[in-house]
Amino acid sequence: MPTPEFVLTLREKIGTDHLWLPGCKAVVVRDREPASEETREVLLVRRADNGRWTLPAGIIEPGEEPAATAVRETYEETNVRCAPQRLAGVGTTLEVAYPNGDRAQYLDVVMAMKYVSGEARVNDDENTDVGWFALDALPELPPLHARALEWGLAESPEAQFVAP
Repeated sequence: MPTPEFVLTLREKIGTDHLWLPGCKAVVVRDREPASEETREVLLVRRADNGRWTLPAGIIEPGEEPAATAVRETYEETNVRCAPQRLAGVGTTLEVAYPNGDRAQYLDVVMAMKYVSGEARVNDDENTDVGWFALDALPELPPLHARALEWGLAESPEAQFVAP
């Protein structure tokens, strides 16, 4: 998915300066049959820009609810339909410097999601691979994606956050 139009419009005004944006990560979980803790799998994507495995994620569009972003981004990236279960956590990312010089930092909204339907496949140009991974056989994840996964898998109904 290309850079959202509202970000391009902002960039026309501020250039490559630091931009604060809302983002959302989706922790999509499914159970293989027979369902048990040992058969739970999480959906991951391999990013085209850096080759790292991550959770499906993206920018929350103006007026869009975070749960809708999680559903939309998951489908856009993986062809998988999912449903929101709960807000898993909220944090912030470090500043990101993109190859074109743009700088941004994200409010990181993490949603726990349930698999509904669809065969996982690469569904955009942002990723080179998509897959379901058993929780005991995960590839290395960037730290904030590992944190988001931990939050999404937590049994607690309360949202997690980074304590001040």
